[in-house]
Amino acid sequence: MAMRLAETRLPTIFGDFQMIAYASGVEPLPHLVLYNGDLNSMNVVDVRIHSECMTGDVFSSVRCDCGEQLESSMKHFHEHGGVLIYLRQEGRGIGLVNKMKAYNLQDDGLDTIKANHALGFHTDDRDYSIAISILEDLGIDKINLLTNNPEKIDAFLNSKVEIVERIAIEISARAENKAYLKTKKTGMGHFIKGLDLT
Repeated sequence: MAMRLAETRLPTIFGDFQMIAYASGVEPLPHLVLYNGDLNSMNVVDVRIHSECMTGDVFSSVRCDCGEQLESSMKHFHEHGGVLIYLRQEGRGIGLVNKMKAYNLQDDGLDTIKANHALGFHTDDRDYSIAISILEDLGIDKINLLTNNPEKIDAFLNSKVEIVERIAIEISARAENKAYLKTKKTGMGHFIKGLDLT
């Protein structure tokens, strides 16, 4: 069950949002929800489940597309309304320090999957059950999910929350993340179309 800790108004460069903190098990690092629009009046709510990526979200790293996906989602919610669920699952669940170690292995030639495996982790150690609990706490049972990740879609298969539509988030590839995006597409089955990843 999702436990609310605090709620406040958060004006941003993308517009005004309400922000709710939910318990994550680590007090200084709660899961966060940002939403705008009247959720009670929306039959289907646009939702983005975004796992924390400090390097991309805060420092604008271009080793991944996470920060740009977050920015794209915020712009989408400003225009259409909806909910951003920000989960504290850094580095696909392995944490920031291990992600930095994985980066070093990638610089030595491993892809992002093999780097995680070399450190003793699964390809992806994230858990989306808390996101489903948060949506239930918000009274949301039908969503359009902003994602390219099939595992996020699969997480809802036996839940009370129905995915009505998937909304793609596609970010232009950069020289620094082209190999990363290609691995997400070929190794993890992400729905990435229209990008030149050769």
